[in-house]
Amino acid sequence: MPKHLPEADVSLVSGVHKDLLLELPEHLKEAGIKALIVPIEDWNEVPVGVRKQMEQKCNALGLECAFPKPFCTLEPEKDKPTIARFIEETKVGKPLLEISTTTLGKDEVIEYAAVRRSAPCGSTWYVARKLAGVSTKQEVLYDAIARAHHSFPCTATMNTDPETKEPILHIGGFTIRAAVDEALQKCRRENKK
Repeated sequence: MPKHLPEADVSLVSGVHKDLLLELPEHLKEAGIKALIVPIEDWNEVPVGVRKQMEQKCNALGLECAFPKPFCTLEPEKDKPTIARFIEETKVGKPLLEISTTTLGKDEVIEYAAVRRSAPCGSTWYVARKLAGVSTKQEVLYDAIARAHHSFPCTATMNTDPETKEPILHIGGFTIRAAVDEALQKCRRENKK
């Protein structure tokens, strides 16, 4: 453990041994750090028991904490203002898109997809670029999203997570698909006005 931690509001921790993770909250609090984010890209790195112990320690210390599984599921929460500010300022976390559609013949297609908040790995930008010209028919759209997501080097594992019963990489894929769906629904609502 370093003797001195740099001045910061948020500590973003990845690839640290479980034993060190469990000791980290006290050190962060002593250093004046207000929030801890531990992305879980592989459940072996931060097992459920370790996460729960860390959450308890952080709560007892008044230290905001988040354990997004995977990192692209990190969302702002009202009771965690420092983490919410981190997400807002860095524009990373759960993907947020803006989509515009147009009609070609009888088919609605995506004209453009703009990234408003990206997955920390950057895959949102890649997926958004691959959506231009794609039909909004669900099976076509979902296939395009999956192909783009699987073509980008996602940092999450394909090992099945015992808690979610899914590979964490698939959770990332479901997350970007939901973000596209939300943006498409918003676009359609605005077009009806």
